[in-house]
Amino acid sequence: MNFVTESCSYKNLSASALVRTGAGNLLGIFVASASSTPTLKVWDNTSAATTIIVNTFTPSAGTFYPIPAAFTNGLYVTISGTVDCTVMWAAS
Repeated sequence: MNFVTESCSYKNLSASALVRTGAGNLLGIFVASASSTPTLKVWDNTSAATTIIVNTFTPSAGTFYPIPAAFTNGLYVTISGTVDCTVMWAAS
């Protein structure tokens, strides 16, 4: 019998940060808490430059945002306000 296991890598963030260098697949972002005019922006790069995966949005606490997007250069997340989130991704 074969079992299917759905799992991925993850990184918890509370400030803008590089999540991964190189190619991969973004699965989604879980926002644990958000206040003080929170925003998130997701980039296909190793910094906040060039290709945008998801442009600036206002996250809500206790919400999972599925974002099934492939990235090639890296995965960088820009955070403003107060946000505690977990970014879930898989290597390609």
